[in-house]
Amino acid sequence: METLEFVIYPDGRVLEKVTGIVGTSCAEVTAAIEAQLGQVLKQEQTSEFFAKVHQQHEAVTTQATFSEW
Repeated sequence: METLEFVIYPDGRVLEKVTGIVGTSCAEVTAAIEAQLGQVLKQEQTSEFFAKVHQQHEAVTTQATFSEW
């Protein structure tokens, strides 16, 4: 499950935490939000950021045999 969590502090700072998004695509998801929030002072990548996206490719081979009754 993909989640974005925001904590807004009394002094105006915003902590943004992204979970459930693998790889660098989290930066694409949050770019528009960060542009509206203001200046980014610090970023820390989680292990999900460095994880590789696994793409699953399956080749399905079907074989039909007909028997004579």
